Amino acid sequence: MVGGGVVAGLGAGIFLFKYISDKKVSDSKGLAERIVSEARKESEALKKEARLQAQDEIFNQKKELERESKDRESQLKSEEKRLHSKEERLDAKREKVADKEAQVVELEKQLIKQEKHLSELEEELEHKADEHERKLQEISGLTVEEAKENLLKEIESRTRHEAAKMIRNIEMEAKENASKKAKEILSLALQRYAGDYAGEQTVTAVALPSEDMKGRIIGREGRNIRALEAATGVDLIIDDTPETVVLSAFSPLKREVAKQALERLIHDGRIHPARIEEVVRKVEGEMDTKLKEIGEQATFDVGVHGIHPELINLLGRLHYRTSFSQNVLQHSMEVAFLCGVMAAELGLNEKEAKRAGLLHDIGKAVDHEIEGPHAVIGADLAKKHGETKEIIHSIAAHHEDVAPTTILANLVQAADSLSGARPGARKELLENYVKRLEELEGLATGFEGVQKAYAIQAGREIRVMVDSEKVGDESTYVLCKDIAEKIENNMTYPGQIRVTVIREKRAVGYAK
Repeated sequence: MVGGGVVAGLGAGIFLFKYISDKKVSDSKGLAERIVSEARKESEALKKEARLQAQDEIFNQKKELERESKDRESQLKSEEKRLHSKEERLDAKREKVADKEAQVVELEKQLIKQEKHLSELEEELEHKADEHERKLQEISGLTVEEAKENLLKEIESRTRHEAAKMIRNIEMEAKENASKKAKEILSLALQRYAGDYAGEQTVTAVALPSEDMKGRIIGREGRNIRALEAATGVDLIIDDTPETVVLSAFSPLKREVAKQALERLIHDGRIHPARIEEVVRKVEGEMDTKLKEIGEQATFDVGVHGIHPELINLLGRLHYRTSFSQNVLQHSMEVAFLCGVMAAELGLNEKEAKRAGLLHDIGKAVDHEIEGPHAVIGADLAKKHGETKEIIHSIAAHHEDVAPTTILANLVQAADSLSGARPGARKELLENYVKRLEELEGLATGFEGVQKAYAIQAGREIRVMVDSEKVGDESTYVLCKDIAEKIENNMTYPGQIRVTVIREKRAVGYAK
């Protein structure tokens, strides 16, 4: 029984397993069929959608092609119209060219006729000219070559005469215009610069707090005043002037050192030889710094930069240097301004002109230490400290120690003369002034044939009257040059002196 039940159970289990398996297979087949069916439907839908999109794309492309075709057709029509119009214009031009060609042919025919006629006229003229020439030769007795040579000589003579007159007129006009222009530039330069003048003296007064201070300055047996004079190189004048000591020296720099040293000694109260030497040394050391500051201020006022420090220091020393009582640094600055104005009027380098004017008298700062003219000394200093060739030449040539060869050198020379010759710029004693005029007249009257000589315009011009029997017209020019050369070699004077030689021929008769 048990074995039968097991068999029955196994049979039932196998049947059940088979049933389940068949059912799963049947369900799988149904599912697969549904999937296949749905896939087919979706494929059909995609095909249909793709077909519709393709149709739309074809329609759009067809529409675009039609539009492009219309545009192209329109362009072709426009081009065809333009070509047609161009062709019509060309046809019109061809007709005009044909007309002109016909006219040219007609003109050529007329020219041929005229040339033929002219040839006939030329032959006739040549024949008449030959006949005329033959008759002239018979009348004048000259050949053609001889007549031609005479005519050329006459033309050459007339041409030379006319050319000489023209050259003379041009030279006179150029001199007149140049003189006028130079005067305009100089007057403009003087008008645009107005500098103050203060004549430098050879003495300086130092105020004292009391009369007792004079005795302390003199010291026991005069040892203090001797020590001060020895240390500074300045003479101290202690006279009856109340509460004043006068310092006398030709060098303004030495007077300034002595003045500052004396003022410090008076303020300190300790006045003895050792203290005097110490204070003088200290003031001299401070003076070097002050000279540099003065030089730098001068370059700043003029507007010139890049000058070597040693030259700046020498410019400061010019502040304590005088020429005919004129402060040399102030004179140099004035020359720089005048050079700048004139250079600007002439279209030259204004800064270079100012630089040359400021440095032109730099040699005067050391001319008492170095032998030679201050212009040459200044040129050597400028060369040593890296100035340009143009600046060096203008410094050397401003008193014609070297002949000026550049416009800049002539500008500096003119500005220097203007600054020195301006009224009030330079002073001299009446005795020296009269002596200089007498010396000037004496130099001129020392020449043979000179009757009288007159120094006028404060000694800036001398007029010489000569004997017309002893001095001819041509000799007056030589005499004028000799007098000017002698004045240059024997006299010292600011600016320039004009020499005028006058020769007058008088004829005297009496009616009875």
